[in-house]
Amino acid sequence: MANISPLAYVDPTARIADNVTIHPFAYIDGDVEIGEGCEIMPYTSILSGTRMGKNNKVYQNSVIGADPQDFRWKGEKTYCFIGDNNVIREHVIINRGIRPDGGTRIGNDCFIMAETHIGHDTLISGKDVIGNGVKIAGDAVVGECAIFSSGVILHEGSSIGNWTLIKGGCRISGNVPPFVIMAHNPASYFGVNAVILRKHGFTDAQIDDIAKAYRHVYQSGTSVFNALQRIEADLDPGEVRDTIVNFIKGVNLRLVAIPRDLE
Repeated sequence: MANISPLAYVDPTARIADNVTIHPFAYIDGDVEIGEGCEIMPYTSILSGTRMGKNNKVYQNSVIGADPQDFRWKGEKTYCFIGDNNVIREHVIINRGIRPDGGTRIGNDCFIMAETHIGHDTLISGKDVIGNGVKIAGDAVVGECAIFSSGVILHEGSSIGNWTLIKGGCRISGNVPPFVIMAHNPASYFGVNAVILRKHGFTDAQIDDIAKAYRHVYQSGTSVFNALQRIEADLDPGEVRDTIVNFIKGVNLRLVAIPRDLE
């Protein structure tokens, strides 16, 4: 049975699962679903169209499922999907999508720190760490196991690969491939995310292959198209090479920190 404070507002149409705790002064709108084991802290708003999975904890003054901040949205019924086992800290705002058949999606096992804003129709894939004050615009994609340090700005439509590390304060206005570190402004390639990769079971051989691949992309002075051909010729097929190649092909070769005349 849910533990709901009498000082919270819960719309009668909201679907609240067992073992949910809703603290005083929380606001739960109509057409909301909250899964088992979630905890909603005081002064948090869970708004219409939110579908929340299990064992999430949402801290004070966060707004989940807020109206999208986009002039293309004309009041249609849209959605925000939150997975399982996420921690969403204070003053986080996550907007719903702008299209009824889309939606903003947060995967499982994410840690989203205070004052982060996640825009409409963005995908946060899962196992991501999003630092304090990060701003993510609409229609962005963040791969699994990415880390955004505090103050990162991710522009609309950008894609971030798996296992990336974006250093604090970076402004990202393009696509960042898997396994790399990005730093400075303008954002630039800062090497392979080797420390994190080793901690999570990547072998030295795999990390060497990643470094070889990105020497072609970022340090050879050639176009991304030519770098891609060199990667396919230089590295044996495997999980690491395929992840890099498929990402670059999937974003139409456009990577951040590559001069436009080399693309």
